[in-house]
Amino acid sequence: MNAFVSFSCRIAAGMILLTGLAACAGTKTHSTASPATAATTDILLLGCSHLSQLYKAGNPNSDVLTPKRQAELSAVLDGLQRYQPDGILVEELPENQARLDSLYQRYRQGQLDLSALSGGRSEVYQLGFALGKRLGLARIYCVNAPGGTSQSILHEGRNIELYKQADTDWHTFSNPFGQRLLAGTSTIGQFLRTINAPATLRQLHTLVYRTPARVTGGTLKPDEMVDAAFINPQYVGAEFISVFYNRDLKVYSNIVTTQLQTQQHRQLLIIGARHVASLQGIVSDDPAYRVVPTARYLGH
Repeated sequence: MNAFVSFSCRIAAGMILLTGLAACAGTKTHSTASPATAATTDILLLGCSHLSQLYKAGNPNSDVLTPKRQAELSAVLDGLQRYQPDGILVEELPENQARLDSLYQRYRQGQLDLSALSGGRSEVYQLGFALGKRLGLARIYCVNAPGGTSQSILHEGRNIELYKQADTDWHTFSNPFGQRLLAGTSTIGQFLRTINAPATLRQLHTLVYRTPARVTGGTLKPDEMVDAAFINPQYVGAEFISVFYNRDLKVYSNIVTTQLQTQQHRQLLIIGARHVASLQGIVSDDPAYRVVPTARYLGH
């Protein structure tokens, strides 16, 4: 009987010890995981066609500097202002930061005429500068990365017809957006809402980051931004994707290092629509970030 009691006591003591260890382990896991996984920064990714490239001399509908288009841009800015970003990030290379700082300070002081500035129709100025001035922000941040190249460099290989068909499908799908804008039957707000619609971003992402992986056994057209020595012809389509994805990763690095430097909590990135779905995926996997739906601030 004494042996049984002694054995029972040892079991009970063991259970108490295990329970205590589990409690300690649970406490430790909770205390270390929560800060690391809590989203501390919101980011709104605004896809945009390059507004300066839309301009066609002789067509006032293409000119964002006209009173009509300026009123439409003002309405877009009203929506974005509701987001209240404390950091506006634009598609300019960081080495251009000093130049952009100088221009922005002149703009804030009313000393910069965008109509006289080369590229003054760009979304960097029409959206980034204008919103920054409204919000009283001291600086607009450059977060672009080198690597811009043409989607046409993928031109041959097995299954290339799949990529060419996807490109045709994309233009059939997207050309009406610009045509309506140039015809004056849609506003800039409607144009941006269509570009940032999930269906638009999904189709563009499929064209650039998915379909090319099916193309093999070919080469890329010569391009100064692509080091051909590292291209494996067997995986030419995947190599093509890597060119674009590599740039997105560098943009992401510029985004997060800017946040670390400035402690921004609500970032707005204005960038070409081609990058948006890719960056959404990259940033969504970062537990320190929360991607904010663009449609919430572009109206209905």
